[in-house]
Amino acid sequence: MAKSSTNRRTFIIRLSSISTALAAGSVLSACGAGSEDDDASSSAVPISFRYGVASGDPLSDRVVLWTHAKYGDFDAISDDVELTWEIATDAGFTTIVSQGKTTAAASQSHTTKVDATGLRPGTSYFFRFRHGSNLSPVGQTRTLPAAGVQNVKLAVLSCSNYPAGYFHVYAEARRSGAEYALHLGDYLYEYEAGGYASQDAQALNRMVEPPHEIISLDDYRRRYAQYRTDPDLKQLHASMPMIAIWDDHEIANDAWTDGAENHNKATEGSYAQRVAAALKAYHEWMPIRLDASGVQSKIWRSFDFGNLLSLHMLETRLTARNEPVSISDLANPATAAQAQAELVSPTRQMIGQEQQAWLAQQLQNSNATWQVLGQQVLMARMEFPASILQHLNAENMDATAQQAAIAAIQAYLTAKATAAQAPQLLTPEQAALLDPSLNPKIGYNLDAWDGYPAAREAIFQTAYQLGKPLVVLAGDTHNAWHSDLILLDGTTKVGEEFATSSVSSPGFEAYLSGIDPALIQQAFLGVIDSLKFLETQKRGFLLMEFTPEAATGSWHAVDTVKSRNYQAQQLHTASMLG
Repeated sequence: MAKSSTNRRTFIIRLSSISTALAAGSVLSACGAGSEDDDASSSAVPISFRYGVASGDPLSDRVVLWTHAKYGDFDAISDDVELTWEIATDAGFTTIVSQGKTTAAASQSHTTKVDATGLRPGTSYFFRFRHGSNLSPVGQTRTLPAAGVQNVKLAVLSCSNYPAGYFHVYAEARRSGAEYALHLGDYLYEYEAGGYASQDAQALNRMVEPPHEIISLDDYRRRYAQYRTDPDLKQLHASMPMIAIWDDHEIANDAWTDGAENHNKATEGSYAQRVAAALKAYHEWMPIRLDASGVQSKIWRSFDFGNLLSLHMLETRLTARNEPVSISDLANPATAAQAQAELVSPTRQMIGQEQQAWLAQQLQNSNATWQVLGQQVLMARMEFPASILQHLNAENMDATAQQAAIAAIQAYLTAKATAAQAPQLLTPEQAALLDPSLNPKIGYNLDAWDGYPAAREAIFQTAYQLGKPLVVLAGDTHNAWHSDLILLDGTTKVGEEFATSSVSSPGFEAYLSGIDPALIQQAFLGVIDSLKFLETQKRGFLLMEFTPEAATGSWHAVDTVKSRNYQAQQLHTASMLG
């Protein structure tokens, strides 16, 4: 279309928008005459900041600011929007300390990000965007502290599934006293309407958009836009900076370098194109700083909170991860040897050599009291005897399998208790259950680090040899965990893992609905010696508090995500001493 026609069409749409607003009695209070530095021809049209504001990736002197801005009716005008951003020390913006220009471009889904520099360490600020007298909501953000900080609080979050329920957990995280939010992935889900965890979506008025599984760039953009309409998520973003990393569902379930469980090349096209679309949308909609290389998949990065803690964010999905080994292949005598060899191969990758070398350098260079890994999946060894796992695994969760799993759990725990209290009473069958050569232990979830033991050991050995105990933060499972991190020698401790439950995605209470949650908890705690705490049926978040003396995790939960009314509680607290 010729430019003159485009300008005429835009003028007509804007005139129509103004006429409609005047007819409705609106005073257009957010649509003033504009300022000298804004587009005067556009300033008469209201600017929609429908998805609020956000900030993220804070450093000691800067932070990324984000918003989405569009002219008039959301679907009416696709022009770029020129904006001014402002940072102030007060909510009234009487003392503006930094400001500049940015563009919410149509080519970027009308999102914009600014890396606002020249800020003071450990300082809280207010920020906003404006177009003439059109003002965005006001957000609050905070830079990272400098040396001498004695206390840092992080709200650790994971697995927010829009159709599964309300985002009450975000509201509680905002009220928790945390200064920074840490999102460990599955910020959104890719499934179609009626897909995973959607049985109550219609009743809750939380049907996904678009209604089909998201594959294209437009699909991913529309899904992010829908999630950003949630008031609790918008308020969380507006109240504190977020440090985020993706997991699999930002792309497709159980993703790896060359494919995903939930991607069918025959019907859904190129996986590489899908990944490219997903990453572009992620960088558009999340307040994340693009790596200097410009490579969107390179999002491993570190954050130094003075000399108190160094937070190292890891990318475990797209850079180097090999395809998961199947539990069925491990259990099948015809394929077990090959699958086992693949599982324990020293070349099997989770984060890749480049990221491993980067992490080793970061750990070596850091003088912080705490070395913290922010990443997606459980690092602690969650290995179950094959006698249980043949019935209790993600590949078969039907009622018959669950009943068989209950019997297998009870048999193993009885044998273990007998061996501890009266070994002379062990039957041959019980002895066989406890013999690892006859009943080997296998990771219950091979999509986690249990499926990549050599890659995990490389990280553990690096930290151990440097004399730097690890605090590992994890999400993904929709349940809350606290574990010791042990080398493959079975005895040497290298740190502790604190893992958060989910914002709304269901946990073991849904996957294993035929098994009493108390029995699930008993089974894990009884079988896995390094496991210290497990909660199997509540949605929630993890509040991590760091001081020079201790890293303390407090697990918080809500009693329901299916009702607007809910109660919150603190479930458990545990500390790792420095």
